Amino acid sequence: QLQLVESGGGLVQPGGSLRLSCAASGFTLDYYAIGWFRQAPGKEREGVSCISSSDDGSEYFSDSVQGRFTISRDNAKRTVYLQMNNLKPEDSAVYYCAVRRWITTVQAMCGEAHVIPNGHWGQGTQVTVSS
Repeated sequence: QLQLVESGGGLVQPGGSLRLSCAASGFTLDYYAIGWFRQAPGKEREGVSCISSSDDGSEYFSDSVQGRFTISRDNAKRTVYLQMNNLKPEDSAVYYCAVRRWITTVQAMCGEAHVIPNGHWGQGTQVTVSS
């Protein structure tokens, strides 16, 4: 059974850093594209960063995090990471990882959270950026 578990969230001051992890089990991570999404109270879920399967390795970042966040995957450890630097209060949200077996582009994956099956999401980890 496909399972994703996020960790690494917490409270951090503006300008600080956090690294989120998404541990995968129950499927072969190598063949899946992975995305990080976030949802703040009262807002829609948005794609933050997506990375394609190992064959391609292409990456996408939303404009709001470009230059501050990086995404990486360690297929041997079955884990995907989101390194978040220079955090801002507007980055506060619940962060989710999700996977898709087939995508057109990583940008499309990040823009189409609604087509990702319910069972392909983690439970989320809270990130709060506040002084």
